[in-house]
Amino acid sequence: MADKTMKLEIMCPDRNFYTGEVTMAEFNTTEGYIGVYPEHIPLAVILSPGVLVIHEPGGEKKAALHSGFAKIMKDKISIFAEIAEWPDEIDENRAREAKIRAERRISGDKSGIDLQRAEIALKKSLIRISLKN
Repeated sequence: MADKTMKLEIMCPDRNFYTGEVTMAEFNTTEGYIGVYPEHIPLAVILSPGVLVIHEPGGEKKAALHSGFAKIMKDKISIFAEIAEWPDEIDENRAREAKIRAERRISGDKSGIDLQRAEIALKKSLIRISLKN
């Protein structure tokens, strides 16, 4: 299985984030964390914030991947993401400040606060921080 590859395309509204041949891709969906190899059954999934792991024949790359969806075919994965970031594109200080703000919103007065939005902001900040460490 490791010698087979498939095409991975990751598109964001502002750029084509990644295009290449991969042996596997791992990412988070609303149904859980999945790993996709070539010859996977066709599937469409909704993304959840998480770390994307791209397994290329020569090694692996990691990126932050935030909301969107993926179309999985036997020989290709197309990911349409709202935001995708390489570790060197992440401002760690900004991510830490976002984490603090989200934690304050979650632990503070809940009136007038969109708790789900605050929890997603916290998760995104934690993903960004984890990629910098």
